[in-house]
Amino acid sequence: MEQSETTISPATNCTTKEAPAFKRCLGLFDSVMVVVGVMIGSGIFIVSAEMSRAIGSSGWLLVAWAITGMLTVAGALSYGELAAMMPDAGGMYVYLREAFSPVCGFLYGWTLWTVIQTGTIAAVAIAFARFSGVVFPGISERNYLIAPMQISTRYAVSLSTAQLVAIGVIVILVVGNALGVQYGKLIQNVFTLAKISALIALILLGLTVCANGAALRANFAHPWSLSGLSVSSGSTLTGVLGMIVALCIAQTGSLFSADSWHDITFVAAEVKNPRRNLPLALLIGTSSVIFLYLLCNFAYLASLPLSAIQHAPEDRVGTAVLQTIFPRFGAPLMAIAIVLSTFGTVNALTLAGARACYAIARDGLFFRAAGKLNKAGVPGWALAIQGLWSAVLVLPRTYDPITHQYGNLYSNLLEYVISAALLFYILTILAVFRLRRTRPSVERPYKTWGYPWLPGLYVAGASVIVAVLFIYRPGTTWPGLAIVALGVPVYLLMRSAARNAV
Repeated sequence: MEQSETTISPATNCTTKEAPAFKRCLGLFDSVMVVVGVMIGSGIFIVSAEMSRAIGSSGWLLVAWAITGMLTVAGALSYGELAAMMPDAGGMYVYLREAFSPVCGFLYGWTLWTVIQTGTIAAVAIAFARFSGVVFPGISERNYLIAPMQISTRYAVSLSTAQLVAIGVIVILVVGNALGVQYGKLIQNVFTLAKISALIALILLGLTVCANGAALRANFAHPWSLSGLSVSSGSTLTGVLGMIVALCIAQTGSLFSADSWHDITFVAAEVKNPRRNLPLALLIGTSSVIFLYLLCNFAYLASLPLSAIQHAPEDRVGTAVLQTIFPRFGAPLMAIAIVLSTFGTVNALTLAGARACYAIARDGLFFRAAGKLNKAGVPGWALAIQGLWSAVLVLPRTYDPITHQYGNLYSNLLEYVISAALLFYILTILAVFRLRRTRPSVERPYKTWGYPWLPGLYVAGASVIVAVLFIYRPGTTWPGLAIVALGVPVYLLMRSAARNAV
């Protein structure tokens, strides 16, 4: 490995006022807050409804979350080796570039910027606005400032008060993070601690005050019963095969709720003692969140029979739990908790994603301005470009001509790329194996615990999930590969432009 690959990226002390450079302001606690903050959004309060409908069993619902937990922690332990080896801004983009090829890294970066990171920012910002509307009814996706304008039979653009609030949140957090990493981490720490407190409060209420014998008997008298499982449109499977397929499909909800834990690796150049703190932050952060998620689902099952979870209004399971003891105030209380949670998540996604854009731009494969740091030592232009595209993704709407209902374009895009994202995760874990073989002499301050079995478990488990999704959900998986494939001509154009600029 060349010298640039074995040394930590140049960075200054958090209080240094020299030329613009990354400042190592994030300690272990701050790094854990980024991992936890980006993982806990609104999903944990919602996705168990759809998962329980797919699985149809309380016991297997918990198993589905346990599978998510095992994969997530196994992935985090494996990523720790790469993060400690290459503690530079860019995370997965850098790992895939170094282990396989520049084009492999770029395809991940392309998908991350066009859909994964920006689409998630848009989605979580809209979730912030939706739940703000519970407290402030004027904020609604149906309260239009600019009514939907059809651009085709199935797509439109609009500007509702909810969309305006979502864009406002994105802008506020872009500006806050552009002031310096110390401001970004302050926002992150405050809101992550608030969301952890809210989640723990929900768990304690669900396991104590809300818990009731009727729900416990309904959910745990026959927790492993198997029945016909709807795994795709017009397709029903039974027995063990049906359950395996249903568990894999259910992972789209639980994995999305526990996703983005690796975002801390994007900001590796700003972490103090990264060779130690990055692996620790990944382990502590992911294991803590998964533990809380499992407890949260136990709380749901202790408070509500499975049928009530499956048919919770608008899938808001957390709200349904609180309304068992606070009929009038359950919805507003849960809305406030989710508003706090989503605000912190948007901040973490904004902070981390811009560093990936920066790394790609430094290689000449993105807008040149995105590869520069501002006076505060952060990639200001990358933050602005990422924020602009995220705001754009808030505006398009999908339209169903049969029901005459409007949806959000980013929701479809995120669904399309879940399988593609899993493929990139698998490739990143395989990078651990490849770099062990191709660069055996490189210093590894941390080596993957349980190697090769633990990373192998992740690759095997995630591969099965991807295969099932491609077989039983082709409509939302193959388009994801098309989005990735569009990155190939873009890479060729960007590489050609970079060469001509030299």
